[in-house]
This record gives sequence, C-alpha cells and structure tokens, in this order.
Amino acid sequence: LNILKKKLEHQEIVNERVIRNSMKKTVSSINRRYFIIMAISFFMIPYGYWAFVQLSGFSVAFWIGTSILMLICLGATFYNSKDLRDPGFLRNNLVDVRKKAARAKKFDSDWLFFGIPMSILWLGWFAWEVFKKGGSDEMMPFLIGGGFGGAIGLIIGLSIHYKTQRNYQEIIDQIE
Repeated sequence: LNILKKKLEHQEIVNERVIRNSMKKTVSSINRRYFIIMAISFFMIPYGYWAFVQLSGFSVAFWIGTSILMLICLGATFYNSKDLRDPGFLRNNLVDVRKKAARAKKFDSDWLFFGIPMSILWLGWFAWEVFKKGGSDEMMPFLIGGGFGGAIGLIIGLSIHYKTQRNYQEIIDQIE
C-alpha cells in the first residue's frame, strides 16, 4: 500500500508538471498575441496622424478620437494580460490559475461589447470625414479602401479573438 501511495504521489507530480508545461506554451502564445496588439495600438497613434491628417487631410479631431480609441485598446489589453505576464502565474495554485484564466477569458469576451460598437462608430466617423472632404472622385477610393480595411480588420480581429478564447478554454480544461 505504501509503494502504491508513493507511485500515485509521483504520478500526480508528473501530471502537474506536464499540465504546467502545456499551459506555459498556451500562455506564451496569448502573451505574444497581446504584445503585438499593444504594439500596433501604440504605433497607430503617430501613424494615424501621418495617414489621416497629413496624407488624407482629415480633421485633427478624427486623429485625436482615433488615438484615444487606440489608447483605450492598449490599456484594456495591458490590463487583461497583467496576470498572464506575472512570472509566478503558472507556479500558483492551479485553482487560482484557473480563476485568473477564466476572468481573463470573460474580460476578453466582454470586450466585444465595447469594441464592436466603437469600431462601427469609428467607421461612421471615417465615412463622415471622407464626405466632408468632398468630390465624388476623391471619395470613392477612400470609401472602398475603408470598406476593405474594415472587412479585413473584422476577419483578423474575430479570428484573433476566437483563437484567444480557445487558448483560455484550453488552460481551463487542462486544469479541470
């Protein structure tokens, strides 16, 4: 009986180590994705000024609104990834790790309730800026480009969102 107990204890330690190593890869993938999103959000501020104000002649207010939206995206992503970036995250009790992963998954899911309406409002403002610019010859390429950009952004954004949700669920399932 003692030999069996020792083998079972050793098996639990090995299983926990395997779970933590697998979770480490998943957490690393989520962190990498979040870092890229934060970097894009940050670099969109100076790029937005060049692209919208300097190049396209849009209003400075549009650039400021876009910059504020990018800062909100950056802040929300930073906030949601704070637990995952913690070096001791995977060394914690697995119950705590599961709670934090579930909380981050819910925040990421709830973010769509803010992100989608704000994207629609931003696209509307973009279209308004194009129409203010005037001239149907100038408007059409902007609107077509904005439409394609919006569609591509929607596809990429949703694929990133669903992949992140699957990664969070994978962490939760492994712990369970």
